[in-house]
Amino acid sequence: MRFLPAVLLAALLAALAPTLSNAEGSGAVPGDAREGVLRLLPADSVTQHEMTIGGRKLAYTATAGTLNLFGQDGAQTAAIFYTAYIKRDGGADRPLTFVFNGGPGAASAFLHLGLVGPKIMDFGEKGDNGAGAKLIDNPHSWLDFTDLVLIDPIGTGWSRTVKADDASKYYNVNSDAESIAKAIALFVAHNDRASSPKYLLGESYGGFRAAKVANALKESQGIIVSGTVMLSPLIEGQLMFGADQFALGAALELPSLAAAEMDRRGAFDETRQREAERFALGDYLTTLAGAPPTGDAAKAFYAKIAGMTGIAEDVVERNRGFLGSVFTKQLGKRDGLVASPYDAAFTTPDPYPESNDSRGDDAILDGFTRAYGGAFANYARNELGFKTEMTYALLDSDVNRQWEWGGRGGSRLQASVTDDLRQQLASNPSFRLLIAHGYSDLVTPYGVSRYVVDHLPTTLAGQRVALNVYRGGHMFYTRPDQRAAFTADAKAFYAASGPSPAD
Repeated sequence: MRFLPAVLLAALLAALAPTLSNAEGSGAVPGDAREGVLRLLPADSVTQHEMTIGGRKLAYTATAGTLNLFGQDGAQTAAIFYTAYIKRDGGADRPLTFVFNGGPGAASAFLHLGLVGPKIMDFGEKGDNGAGAKLIDNPHSWLDFTDLVLIDPIGTGWSRTVKADDASKYYNVNSDAESIAKAIALFVAHNDRASSPKYLLGESYGGFRAAKVANALKESQGIIVSGTVMLSPLIEGQLMFGADQFALGAALELPSLAAAEMDRRGAFDETRQREAERFALGDYLTTLAGAPPTGDAAKAFYAKIAGMTGIAEDVVERNRGFLGSVFTKQLGKRDGLVASPYDAAFTTPDPYPESNDSRGDDAILDGFTRAYGGAFANYARNELGFKTEMTYALLDSDVNRQWEWGGRGGSRLQASVTDDLRQQLASNPSFRLLIAHGYSDLVTPYGVSRYVVDHLPTTLAGQRVALNVYRGGHMFYTRPDQRAAFTADAKAFYAASGPSPAD
């Protein structure tokens, strides 16, 4: 290069400048400077907006873009798509929350357009009309009390690897957590947010992910989080996925079935729900743990369960009170309906009423909530200015199927973050945890999280751990009143962590 004329050398360096600056992780490189499918991703788009929350005007800057990951050889390996909402003139010490969903294989559009973002999906009067859903202003956006960065893990949204065959390298617990931690560190560095209190919000597997990311941030990035919000989280796989085999798992699930039955009848009652919880961890647990009851004792036991859950008594008896594998078909069977495990109070016509096994798509996960994907792609293009021909992957089942849970023969049954949470609480005295569930969620029953919280040492939990339960299922935030209640609780959680974030 030293033999080139000075003018030619200057021109060459100018041409290389965008690529060199990109080595620090910025996503501002034009698409034609990227490799592989990443060429379809445009440069970051920054737009200015204004919204009204609680009668107050809030001006904010939105950035839709990517954060680039590199290997040890300096070559780019992947790009992680994110959307950031930063309150204008909010200050560098304003709380900053990093948000992701779970799956594994789910993009952040669920929480983005379902809970925290400045726009929200309105699914109509009954809350289940995906075909006619509309994007409206969100009067309960979390931007009211925290800046937001919504992150799509590799394989979801518009986050991709340079080489398609490399994607599976991120489909495991540790690599996933490390990649999200790296993306967070890059955002913090690029935006001078080192002084901001940092929070994590994760839904379902995203709650599990949040615990792992918090540790990865501390260990590999030197970033310590102030708190975590786990929404409908996976915490203990052995308790969550053993409801049709083990007495304790079944007992922790039963209150959700009871809540769903009351909700379906429009008769939900907190007092009766507490009674169901006591029965579940009392007579129900001890009976299931022992030999099957006989005679009048058996009839009374199974009749009580049937009355509590709405499942026919003969079905309850045939399954000896273990209902984890039968509830979806049996809750509405007499009416030709099938329930969703994502909200056992939500029933739809059964496409296969002649079958005793649950078949076909789930009415919530594969039904109206799929509209989040198309709505976000349209919103990103037309309002955020991020225009790409790449398909937005809302929920990729291939990621889920390929997921490695860790260890030899590891499975979701062995998945656990209880130790991670204990270590966070022990090593970080300012760390606070908020866990939120829907009463009628059978995918991640709230009873499991309550069991974990109840068994934390009091020296760790104290006033730093809270568990709140709301009406609805896994995505209870699709109910506007419950979304408003949860947002109010979250705002109080942030305020209790330090100076009022709304100031």
